[in-house]
Amino acid sequence: MTHDSNALLVEFFAGCPDLLFIASAEGALLHASDALREALGPAVDQGEKLAELAHPDDRAAVAEAWSTLLASGEPVSFRVRLRDGSGAHRPLSCSARRSSDRGAVFGTLRAAPEVTEEELKTLRLKARMMDGIAEHLDGTALWGLDRSGSCFYHEGKGLAKVGLEPGHFVGANWFDIFAEPALKAGIDLQAWFDGNARRIRNEFFGTFWDISVIPLRDARGEPGGGVLCFGVDVTEAKLAEQELRTQLQQIEAQQRVIRDLSTPIIEVWDGVLTLPMVGTVDSGRTADVMESLLSKIVEKQASYAILDLTGVEVVDTKVASHLIEMVTAIRLLGADGIVAGIKPNVAQTMVALGLDLSQLNTQRNLRAALNHAIRSMTRAQGQPLPGSPAPAPRQSR
Repeated sequence: MTHDSNALLVEFFAGCPDLLFIASAEGALLHASDALREALGPAVDQGEKLAELAHPDDRAAVAEAWSTLLASGEPVSFRVRLRDGSGAHRPLSCSARRSSDRGAVFGTLRAAPEVTEEELKTLRLKARMMDGIAEHLDGTALWGLDRSGSCFYHEGKGLAKVGLEPGHFVGANWFDIFAEPALKAGIDLQAWFDGNARRIRNEFFGTFWDISVIPLRDARGEPGGGVLCFGVDVTEAKLAEQELRTQLQQIEAQQRVIRDLSTPIIEVWDGVLTLPMVGTVDSGRTADVMESLLSKIVEKQASYAILDLTGVEVVDTKVASHLIEMVTAIRLLGADGIVAGIKPNVAQTMVALGLDLSQLNTQRNLRAALNHAIRSMTRAQGQPLPGSPAPAPRQSR
């Protein structure tokens, strides 16, 4: 024996003692149990939307819960005060889920437990605490967004700095506000609603803000109830940071100039470079010198590089080792490294290292080193040495 499904549905809704309803995806009531009709009156039969039956102060919460239901497809629960046949508003608890074809919403209503005086006291205290933060903390702003991005709270002393009044964006949708490219840059607004707390720093309306995004929970304690944002004006700190970075860059530039001036590489002859070193020579300075000198040798195609240590009084064992390595590196580039002007105490340090100094070309001073380099180059080229008489012309027979 078969039964008409519509007849069964009518019979079920007529005899069920629970407050049941079927609504469209838009929230219009399509079917209701007799118990619900008795509780809410004839408005149920007129196809009104559930949100229209709600107390004006609860309509935003109903709209938010309905949007969450349609967006996620997961069941939702929320409290709402619905208007009954006498015009009074009854506190109810609503549980709703979407149908399998997603074209309708199934729901049930139950009498909501009354809020105790202690709970009301706690809620009022929390509200006063939030308002107190907004009213008394300089350079701060607080705003709350529901799941759809609609702003329901917007307060803070920091708003005045950017030309906004408290409550300026209440009712506005944050996704619409941040659709402007100037505000959207660097902000993934959709990610704010993923249920994770986050902290971001960005510029809005010419002011730098450090913002904590805190997820709000629904009645079941699950994320999806929107977000609360707490912003702190950090413009002064940001400007101080930028100024400090500029100063550090200037100091680094000055240090580079000082290093270049303290270790000038001079081309004293065609193919001959000299590097006079003065003062204290440490490992860091030696490394900079080596890099600059080797690059200059390649650039100038030099044959000789003279390290003039006349102005160096003291070197440690590590620096002496670096000097030996520098001469070896010069030789690998096809040039000859000459060390000139070594002081006695510097010579003792280099000997104490136990390094092989047999291949090290040393000269007494810069003059001797230049003379050695120039003579070596002229001999290699078959030219007369500077200062020597020109050879006599050959006599013909």
